[in-house]
Amino acid sequence: MADTADTGHPILAENDRPPRTLERSESLLRRHVSTFFSSRGAVVALAVLAAAIVLAVGAPFFAPQNPYDLTQLDILDNMLPPGEALASGKTAWLGTDDQGRDMLSAILYGLRISLFVGAASVFFASLIGASVGVLAAYAGGRIESLVMRIVDLQLSFPAILVALVLLAIFGRGVDKVILALVVVEWAYYARTVRGNALVEKGREYIEAARCLALPRSRIVFRHLLPNCLPPLIVVATVQIARAIALESTLSFLGVGVPVTEPSLGMLIATGYNYLLSGNYWISTFPGVALVIVIVAINLVGDRLRDVLNPRLAR
Repeated sequence: MADTADTGHPILAENDRPPRTLERSESLLRRHVSTFFSSRGAVVALAVLAAAIVLAVGAPFFAPQNPYDLTQLDILDNMLPPGEALASGKTAWLGTDDQGRDMLSAILYGLRISLFVGAASVFFASLIGASVGVLAAYAGGRIESLVMRIVDLQLSFPAILVALVLLAIFGRGVDKVILALVVVEWAYYARTVRGNALVEKGREYIEAARCLALPRSRIVFRHLLPNCLPPLIVVATVQIARAIALESTLSFLGVGVPVTEPSLGMLIATGYNYLLSGNYWISTFPGVALVIVIVAINLVGDRLRDVLNPRLAR
């Protein structure tokens, strides 16, 4: 069996790995982590993203009110500017909207929906796209040509257009938006993994696996696919930001998530009609939160790209 430790590729079987190879793998991981945290911008972005996730997941605990519980709302609290007191005695630090909902609470709950939609759509899209891409690269021939023509056809259409058509067919809902985003995004992962798998396909460890007469499924999913993960991780990280932005656009247009489960895009759309009347906070603060999250994700993804591909390091 060829020694692949120097090229960064794992030995064919977990149990066959010598201690020296495991030590090198752990050292490589520590070096990647150290390189990532050497960038102050990446660390700040990661901290902001982690804080956003914690606030979104713990929205029921951090939010002053449940903005979608009608028993907690008072119509007399509508259109309060930032810093005003609610009828309940609590302070609306970011103001309230036209229905008397505390904007801070609405943003935290909306952020939870946006992050969930983005993460779920990327998970399923990457799972499908990576499997299709690596199988196409390993099979080659007509199968690869057919799969890549389908991928090219998918990528030739604007993502927003495809999503709008699908949601017009499926209707509104969080699950419908996730399904539409999966259909739109899977081709990106298929193309990325296929390109990397074509390179890995000619490596010595794949030839060694073939000589050992290992099953094709084991070669593809146990050895070939894991070595295609670095670029896949980078693409998935960036695509989370893209999925959140696309979901917000769909919700802003009124075809995304329903009013009962509003995301940041829906909150921006709600306050859009009041921008010119001086009630800027209804739309501005959700927009700022959306921009901060997307920029943080993109900065983390950009740093991961540099770490996992040293040739691109700046």
